[in-house]
Amino acid sequence: MTAAQDLFITGLRNAHAMENQALSIMRPQVERIENYPQVAERLNAHIRETEAQVTRLEEVLDRVGADRSALKDAALSLGGTMASIGHTFAPDEIVKNSFANHAFENYEIAAYRSLLALSDAAGVAEAGSALRQNLSEEEAMAEWILNNIEPLTLQFLALKEGGERAKT
Repeated sequence: MTAAQDLFITGLRNAHAMENQALSIMRPQVERIENYPQVAERLNAHIRETEAQVTRLEEVLDRVGADRSALKDAALSLGGTMASIGHTFAPDEIVKNSFANHAFENYEIAAYRSLLALSDAAGVAEAGSALRQNLSEEEAMAEWILNNIEPLTLQFLALKEGGERAKT
């Protein structure tokens, strides 16, 4: 196995664990949302996209004859669960979640761009289609979050000033 192939497989395993971590972050978030239906709707859509991304990554891993890293999957899922719990204590939980989600989306974007570069170097260009699809979905989600941070913050403020439960 070449160094490029080894790095590509490591990157695929990391991406698989990363997407499982994303699910363990988003699922509890969406369950807690009460006053932001647009956020819940978009998170639910991205959860479905992320589930499809996991499937695509598993198909690429199968194609290159590599298994998943159960340890990485478990560790990052646990980390994601802990991260989602962390913001539940914040009085502005919904706003903090949007910041963290935007950062995580950009991390995923970087990971997929790296994997695309490695797929060519490793001679696995056929993986590019699945990786580009995942990248496109992450870019769309990051853009949606970025475009909605200001309206979400102002909605949070309006609910808070109105004496309503605003945090989720």
